[in-house]
Amino acid sequence: MPHFSIEYSANLDSRLDMSEVCEIVRKAASETGIFPTGGIRVRAIRCEHYAVADGKSDYGFLAMLLRLGEGRDLAARKTAGAHVFKALSAHLDPVFANSKFALSFDMQINDAATSWKRNNIHDALKAEASHG
Repeated sequence: MPHFSIEYSANLDSRLDMSEVCEIVRKAASETGIFPTGGIRVRAIRCEHYAVADGKSDYGFLAMLLRLGEGRDLAARKTAGAHVFKALSAHLDPVFANSKFALSFDMQINDAATSWKRNNIHDALKAEASHG
């Protein structure tokens, strides 16, 4: 259940292709080897209304939250998180170079006792792998 939610300031639309950002995060998450491919989700939510720092309209932000299930130790989470953050941060280098910008990434572990899921994508990926 690695679900990445990206909130970003609307003024980034002219600076970034958010579909590309989502794909970079998805690919980096997959590369870590600790997240099941069928569970990876990356979504971006444009924040039309926001205020940053001293209120100048050209400041931008991208805040990413990863919600994941229990079962991965701290070392694995830190290694995976650093890998994803490095890939995203490198992609955003031009935004940092050309504007005032804030990037954040946090992980949140969901308590298995209060997390419900239904997903048939895992089975579809297994079936696809066995036929190909």
